[in-house]
Amino acid sequence: MLRVLCLLRPWRPLRARGCASDGAAGGSEIQVRALAGPDQGITEILMNRPSARNALGNVFVSELLETLAQLREDRQVRVLLFRSGVKGVFCAGADLKEREQMSEAEVGVFVQRLRGLMNDIAAFPAPTIAAMDGFALGGGLELALACDLRVAVMGLIETTRGLLPGAGGTQRLPRCLGVALAKELIFTGRRLSGTEAHVLGLVNHAVAQNEEGDAAYQRARALAQEILPQAPIAVRLGKVAIDRGTENIPTRDRLEGMAAFREKRTPKFVGK
Repeated sequence: MLRVLCLLRPWRPLRARGCASDGAAGGSEIQVRALAGPDQGITEILMNRPSARNALGNVFVSELLETLAQLREDRQVRVLLFRSGVKGVFCAGADLKEREQMSEAEVGVFVQRLRGLMNDIAAFPAPTIAAMDGFALGGGLELALACDLRVAVMGLIETTRGLLPGAGGTQRLPRCLGVALAKELIFTGRRLSGTEAHVLGLVNHAVAQNEEGDAAYQRARALAQEILPQAPIAVRLGKVAIDRGTENIPTRDRLEGMAAFREKRTPKFVGK
């Protein structure tokens, strides 16, 4: 049995102050619910913008940023699962129609907000899982890459077209696949099936779609259920340790360690 997550404080950026679930048209493009019973501890973010295939527009981004800010403070959230309320689509990437109406300065601000959103997803304290029951185009794939784990169906997901520069997909994809393969996919804009993405290591699991169109969600939820019995503090600390380790690979500490090894001396790490 599922229950809708109702927060006592109103969600200021959201159009609907009430609770919504499973694609209910409450006016909100981002909806949230917490699962009950044996699934207690799993919280779901439902992306529900059918008119634009969950494209990353201003309202969508604002609502998602506010949602993450509130959930980050909720210690009851043990696993955060991203799913789509739009059949056949996970996220269509940046909203190009909205972008056409922006000035150059507004585009710059919006791109910064998108980067901040992806960083907020990546930095969320609890494990995050992307349930990709359809296309993940450009920035939509980056959103999935910002999650800790990914489950896709054996349909097409576009890998790289439209990824953001700097701290965006051009950084996350190499961490996931390695530099050479990431460059190949970015340079070619090649589309991959869920099966191909799984073989390359882009997603953790690839599943055959079911009649309901939510096979990736069902597998992602089962994955979340495996995480629930683990000690929550240990899981969160493990996430921090892994993330910091991967971020530090070409940093000053690593370079100092390599230099010290070559010179047969004690390394002088930052902060020591």
